[in-house]
Amino acid sequence: MNDMNWVAISPEIVLLAMTCVVALVDLFVTDPRRTPTYWLTQLTLAVFSAMHFSHFAGGQSQLAAQGMLLTDPMSHLLAAFAGIALIITLVYSRPYAQPREMLKGELFTLSLFSLLGVAVMVASNNFLMVYLGLELMSLSLYALVALRRDHTLATEAAMKYFVLGALASGFLLYGLSMMYGATGTLTIPQVFAVIAGGAPNKGVLVLGVVFVVAGLAFKLGAAPFHMWVPDVYQGAPTAATLLIGGAPKLAAFAITIRLLVQGMLPVAADWQQMLLVLAVASLVVGNLAAIAQTNLKRMLAYSTIAQMGFMLLGLASGVINNSTATALNAYSSSMFYAVTYVMTTLGTFGLIMLLARQGFESEQISDLAGLAKRSPWYALVMALFMFSLAGIPPTVGFHGKLAVLQAMIVSGQPLYIGLAVAAVLLSLIGAFYYLRVVKVMFFDEPAERGPLHAPADARLVMSLNGAAVLVFGLLPGGLADLCTRAIVQTLGR
Repeated sequence: MNDMNWVAISPEIVLLAMTCVVALVDLFVTDPRRTPTYWLTQLTLAVFSAMHFSHFAGGQSQLAAQGMLLTDPMSHLLAAFAGIALIITLVYSRPYAQPREMLKGELFTLSLFSLLGVAVMVASNNFLMVYLGLELMSLSLYALVALRRDHTLATEAAMKYFVLGALASGFLLYGLSMMYGATGTLTIPQVFAVIAGGAPNKGVLVLGVVFVVAGLAFKLGAAPFHMWVPDVYQGAPTAATLLIGGAPKLAAFAITIRLLVQGMLPVAADWQQMLLVLAVASLVVGNLAAIAQTNLKRMLAYSTIAQMGFMLLGLASGVINNSTATALNAYSSSMFYAVTYVMTTLGTFGLIMLLARQGFESEQISDLAGLAKRSPWYALVMALFMFSLAGIPPTVGFHGKLAVLQAMIVSGQPLYIGLAVAAVLLSLIGAFYYLRVVKVMFFDEPAERGPLHAPADARLVMSLNGAAVLVFGLLPGGLADLCTRAIVQTLGR
């Protein structure tokens, strides 16, 4: 039995301790802008991310919590990115939350608890820890969606999210219980060993895989398990929408790798077929449904469904004819895609929050009309985000899509090549609704002529966010190498 190894999980210990400190300090804060709480939270997140980057640089893998957690390069890199995503989210959220009576201690403590859930998920080495991290993250997000208690749409969105999220957790838990029944172990590497040894009941095993994939599809928002995404994205306060659409996507990617690749790779032929169906359905539903949307947040929700479909294509391209020769390339491409998607989605929802004001949410596509005349810089940055989501060079989204398509094409299989062509065609359809936003910003007449006002820190982070999308698009090698290194050092052992 392994010991606790507190050093390996020291970032999570710091995060938990500081979350409690933030909750206590906020009791004595009278400033309506919550300045002490805000900066203490940001300091906590900066230290957490820096610690994970430091561990990632070491390149070591260590067991912790008596073998139930595995801190490896992939977990460190994804946790660090999740911390940075939350830093950016809170910068955008602060000016949005104050006039809506959401700027309370709960916003910060629940955000930190959700990040702790993400950190546990990405380092899980045991089915129990996967579920513990998932519920810690999910319960925090349910409460964040309902934080604006006097808002009918937010309360309705929280209820839908809670009910469907509980259903998804039930699917995943039932699937994991069947995996335990088939293999007799809860530890992910031992599950792999038992399945590879040919011992488990094949029927129970495959049924367990079906439920696990369905639960993961719910959490990713992949069709046909996507029904919660548009309603929750639209109804939730935009700050909560970004908290759902940012770091949790990295966690969902991580547990997909943990469960399906590290635990169930010997039955990849079964779960890859399911992922391919989910991916194609997501690309079709997401891209076609987004065309009809007039609400910007709802359009971005369907966009998210399509983007998750693209990521699943990469995950489903790892094992070809029982050969894992292309697996590391496929999984690193999928991780790169997930990171670039989160980077872009932070900016899109961040700009929606910066454009919002007291009594006005700026959620309709028509609300962006003439933005180039009112604020050319904001319009340019938003155009970069739209180009990136559409996969148009020279933005980072183009390289994300290209990496996934290359991973599919190098397989040499007619099925994967055909799916790559279909993905490109569906992306061309998707480009319509992204370019429609650009057209509205640059060619429609604005309803108001006044300049836009936003805090200096939010403007700075928005500019850096836009610059990152462009710079990593022009020079994608550094970020792609980080993802490749994380996957190779984690899975290539």
